[in-house]
Amino acid sequence: MQSLRQFLDRIKPNFQKGGKLHMFKSTYDGFETFLFVPNRVTKRGSHIRDGTDMKRTMIIVVIATIPALLFGMWNVGYQHFLATGYEGTVWEAFLFGLSKVLPIIIVTYASGLLVEFASAQIRGHEINEGFLVTGILLPLIVPVTIPLWMLSVGTIFAVIIGKEIFGGTGMNILNPAITARAFLFFAYPARFSGDFVWIYGLPEAEGIIDGFSGATPLANAAIGNIEAIPPAMDMFLGVIPGSIGETSVVAILIGALILVITGVGSLRIILSVFAGGMVMGLLLNAFAVNPVMEIPAWKHLIMGGFAFGAVYMATDPVSASRTEKGKYIYGFLIGFIAILIRVLNPAFPEGMLLAILFMNVFAPLIDYNVIKANAKRRIKRAARVGVQENTAK
Repeated sequence: MQSLRQFLDRIKPNFQKGGKLHMFKSTYDGFETFLFVPNRVTKRGSHIRDGTDMKRTMIIVVIATIPALLFGMWNVGYQHFLATGYEGTVWEAFLFGLSKVLPIIIVTYASGLLVEFASAQIRGHEINEGFLVTGILLPLIVPVTIPLWMLSVGTIFAVIIGKEIFGGTGMNILNPAITARAFLFFAYPARFSGDFVWIYGLPEAEGIIDGFSGATPLANAAIGNIEAIPPAMDMFLGVIPGSIGETSVVAILIGALILVITGVGSLRIILSVFAGGMVMGLLLNAFAVNPVMEIPAWKHLIMGGFAFGAVYMATDPVSASRTEKGKYIYGFLIGFIAILIRVLNPAFPEGMLLAILFMNVFAPLIDYNVIKANAKRRIKRAARVGVQENTAK
């Protein structure tokens, strides 16, 4: 590492003001800060030194996704072997999934970082580490059969429209990964519907062994085929068709534990999302008029991308509510609306995507009203104390 540090120091003058490569200063700074901790501190004003910066925060989120990513790679191979009747080993299934998922990750990072670097160069801004998280979350919420060119288009759209147009990292009002997923879903719906888009190499029913169905639990629920929904334990473990990283609730909860312990993810939001989903599920159970509404409320929490959205998407510190009370309201409404959309609108069985985007837009309004209510309460308390003091005199 010392030799790399010396090399960067040697070429650094070329990227400083007056250097022949000054126009690429943002690109150089981006690589330098990615490889080494910046040696700069604020020059004026009061500030607090903290060991947790943006890069460390982003890396922790990436680490928290590893359980879901590794399981997703294995499940891709497992579902493929299950559909074709091949009895492969655990390692064979994992290596097969790795060979299919790795290109998706590479294309996502390459496309997104290209736009990030270009935007930083055009604006003359520093390159931030925000896309480190988006680049790993997006591959986990798409089917393994998605064409790479389509994924690239969705990634570029999300970075430009979902983030850069608002000013870059920390300024976006929408979660970029969810924005990309929404764009892909509405632009190319055929790639996100049907029984075989979730199983690699099986675009049609030909070649599938008898008795195998590539339908996801939500797909079965949407058409009222309740009997075909997999057992709860299979959905909890994740051995079912679905998006790459959304199937295993166990792996997702491990990631949630990492986020909560490190303080990166909000426990208030996570618990509130599950609470909101549970309440909506119970209400639907109470007024059930069709088989879908009769699905036990707790089952909705382990179906589809509900758990993944609650842990990794809803807790995005940029697009979520910032106030403590606002986090409860924000999370509860996400879970509540997600189940409402899932059950009452069969065209959108995965209601989590729309619920998070909807609440991303309303998060600032929630915080505004929470702060306004706090201010009114303090003013009333101060007035009451003033009256008591005057009475005492």
